Amino acid sequence: MTATTRDRIIEAAAALLTEGGREAVSTRAVGAAAGVQAPTIYRIFGDKQGLLDAVASHGFGTYLRGKAALAQSADPVEDLRRGWDLHVGFGVEHPACYTLIYGEPRPGVRSPAAAEAAAILAAQVRRIAEAGRLRVSEERAAHLIHSAGAGLTFELIGLLPEQRDPELSALARESVIAAVTTDAPAAGPDGVTGNAIALRAAVPRLAGLSAAERALLDEWLGRIAT
Repeated sequence: MTATTRDRIIEAAAALLTEGGREAVSTRAVGAAAGVQAPTIYRIFGDKQGLLDAVASHGFGTYLRGKAALAQSADPVEDLRRGWDLHVGFGVEHPACYTLIYGEPRPGVRSPAAAEAAAILAAQVRRIAEAGRLRVSEERAAHLIHSAGAGLTFELIGLLPEQRDPELSALARESVIAAVTTDAPAAGPDGVTGNAIALRAAVPRLAGLSAAERALLDEWLGRIAT
């Protein structure tokens, strides 16, 4: 099947999503809008969820390219701020697509778009850890940042434009950043926690260790970090 047919189906589904939400994206409606039969949709995407994942990736593509293209500065925390603003801005501007990606979480399952966004966030958090400025483990920081950002975005989506507090996102962002980062290398109350977090971030680059040794060291440092 040609890429042109696939693109036409995705664009038709994306238009239906924008106009009527997820409920409007039925196989019959997409087929009629794209000028194809239902079997064609199933051959290309497997099932309706496959189609929705493709639509999400299509709509999320601009955001992901923008986030991935953010030039790294000397301050990884400032880069995290810019990433937060980009994320919230995309959700508010494209609520149907954002809701499709994050609105119905499935335990243990992430859409390709959500997985790619999570990988970019994890890389941002790792840079903060490598700088010795992370108060908590990388996993905890990433989960907190994402959950706070998504919750804030859904709150803004649910408000009328004139009801949206322009400072709300910045307040939430700075609260989260204060909770997971520090201005100077974090030592923790025991004097070693911050060092453990920073060393754990560098484990993949340590030379002279076997895969098993790296895994064991990562486990030990993870216990110290939490």
